[in-house]
Amino acid sequence: MPRANDTDERPDDELDDLRRAIGACRICRDCPAGGEERRLPHEPRPVAIISTRARILIAGQAPGLKVHQTGLPFNDASGDRLRQWLGVDRETFYDRNRFAIVPMGFCFPGYDANGHDLPPRRECAPEWRTTVMAAMPQVELVLAIGQYAQAWHLGSRRRRTMTETVEHWRDYWQANVEGPKVLPLPHPSWRNTGWLKRNPWFEAEVLPILKKEVKTLCA
Repeated sequence: MPRANDTDERPDDELDDLRRAIGACRICRDCPAGGEERRLPHEPRPVAIISTRARILIAGQAPGLKVHQTGLPFNDASGDRLRQWLGVDRETFYDRNRFAIVPMGFCFPGYDANGHDLPPRRECAPEWRTTVMAAMPQVELVLAIGQYAQAWHLGSRRRRTMTETVEHWRDYWQANVEGPKVLPLPHPSWRNTGWLKRNPWFEAEVLPILKKEVKTLCA
């Protein structure tokens, strides 16, 4: 598998057309799934980092409000916790030679009546996911964060709940015949602090393996 600094690596700017197409996408505003009442209530701002070099793909859920405002994925408290889990600093995290960051929904979906982030938009993954994954064949590890990313990247192998899926992470750790290996993770949101306290095995068992693998693939 080629490394990020190989002299024969494909030029990363070959994805510029795809980046521009993603940035111009307004499908959730103009052709919302479920009809006009499901229209995104604000101007879309797709946020994703795609790369021909990164060997690690962070497959998240959808941008939050701060990410929507800044245009930088995981530029919030969730990102701070995720970087701690990975054992990397901000400079490494945002180096597209090392990490691609592609959420299931590219745009901030808004809030529900209780002030919680809505799920990723239903239009996004069917429109873009297969194309984006095909553009990054060099990816060796997918970090599937949350149930929506796990559903897409694990398919029928996903367990009944997110907790059960993460508990059985070893089942997905071996490389897949048809693609990169997948590591399911909970979302690093502060709302999951209670989950982390109830499941101390995650920090004790999973994070050391994750940090070791990240260090190897970022080398």
